[in-house]
Amino acid sequence: MSTTKRDQILRMLTKTCVLRPQDVEAVGISRTYLNKLHSQGVLDRPSRGLYILQNDEPGKHRSLVEASRRVPQGIVCLLSALQFHGLTSQAPFEVWVAIDDKARLPRVDSPSLRIVRSSGAALTYGVQEHVVEGVTIRVYAPAKTVSDCFKYRNKIGIDVAIEALRDCLKQRKANFDELWKAAKVCRMTNVMRPYLEATA
Repeated sequence: MSTTKRDQILRMLTKTCVLRPQDVEAVGISRTYLNKLHSQGVLDRPSRGLYILQNDEPGKHRSLVEASRRVPQGIVCLLSALQFHGLTSQAPFEVWVAIDDKARLPRVDSPSLRIVRSSGAALTYGVQEHVVEGVTIRVYAPAKTVSDCFKYRNKIGIDVAIEALRDCLKQRKANFDELWKAAKVCRMTNVMRPYLEATA
């Protein structure tokens, strides 16, 4: 293997912790080099189509990074977004990802995904971009995440939604107006009104 190509791949991995075959192809390197480095023990493959440095120490949001690389159009949501924003004590074992109603269901073996389908403003409102370990991940803002928790309270539990709302206001991750705006987008004003009034 050409040393320059190997070095180039290793340099790429100092900027971003996870590489996909299309990332190396975009800079003119064949994807077979990733397989070669994997068979030589230089790279590890946490799941199909993702490569990291061998003995790489994953950061606390590595599963979100890997999910974002596997589902680039997806948006980290619900319990995973709560954890990202520090609004829950729970550590979900799946990565919750929102995708468009009409999008094809991603076939991902790892990390384990929990897919939520949405459309229109409910999908696009409140999306933030954060760079984590050199990878841009899309995550719903705290106010939108809290509103989604009320919307999907049957999936995650009303107690989780109420705790998230309290923590969001207490930690000043969002104010009353931002939460109300997000509630309107999610059509959750009637459900959230008594809880918002109780915290006012």
